[in-house]
Amino acid sequence: MPVYYPFKSKKTERQYHRYYDERSKEWPTPSETRYIEGSYGKTFVRICGRENAPPLVLLPSGFASSLIWLPNIQGLAPHFRIYAVDNIYDVGRSVNTRPVVDGRDLTEWLDALFTELELGDNISLLGLSFGGWLASQYAICHQDRLHGVVLAAPVATVLPLPGEWAWRGIMGALSPHKFFMTHFLTNWMCQDLAKKGDEFSKRMLANWMNDALMAMKCFTFRMPITPTVLTDEEFQSLRIPVLFLVGENEVVYPADRAVHRINAVAPSIITEVILNASHDLTISQTQIVNSRVTSFLLGTEADVFSGQ
Repeated sequence: MPVYYPFKSKKTERQYHRYYDERSKEWPTPSETRYIEGSYGKTFVRICGRENAPPLVLLPSGFASSLIWLPNIQGLAPHFRIYAVDNIYDVGRSVNTRPVVDGRDLTEWLDALFTELELGDNISLLGLSFGGWLASQYAICHQDRLHGVVLAAPVATVLPLPGEWAWRGIMGALSPHKFFMTHFLTNWMCQDLAKKGDEFSKRMLANWMNDALMAMKCFTFRMPITPTVLTDEEFQSLRIPVLFLVGENEVVYPADRAVHRINAVAPSIITEVILNASHDLTISQTQIVNSRVTSFLLGTEADVFSGQ
């Protein structure tokens, strides 16, 4: 591998890190950062929140870094010790030094990471989109280490991805410009956020798009890992508390069909449809999502400040 892997060049590596560091200044609470060395490479983790509080690991969506959680941090930090992770095989500051080809590699990487962070066996996971799928994969293999799992719009996992997802993603990748990103991806995935029109929503939408455009500009192409649909038996094997959150206008699958399947095969999993939200639920309905996550994982109703 070139010394600047996974970037296209040393120049784009510096450019992305400058952009990342500038965006990191928006982190709303005091934090510390660590690089954890492991057999798969080095993992970047940002740690914040109340010390000695229950650990909550945040797993980002695909082609996004831990900065995707910026809107949620202020509401979650008073209740948890937060570990926001950059995926070892995606954009961000983590860098893999050995091949990552499937979910087994990722769960092995995560398990070793949790051990190095000394998180013990009472960990809570919150995963968004691809991160939600990854959280489900980890839960199937290592639920003995988990307190609870929140799956926020997990990609695949419940139902197969639609063909529209593929062609929109291809169009965005082949034409990494603001116009195509806006019309083919952002306004489709984040339709509820786009409809709001207030200054906060406009800024969040712009950040989502600019993060993706900068990543496309700076990172070399790596074959993505294809998320899978869990079998009935896999869903039924989960004996830990699981919360499934989905926006009513979700685009990766119909929300009602996803809820129906989970309720039918694994009724112990709690499901909730978030109104006025699509694949952007953690941003378009930040306060509601933060409150549901907190009350589910801590067993209490919480009036969680959204940070908006």
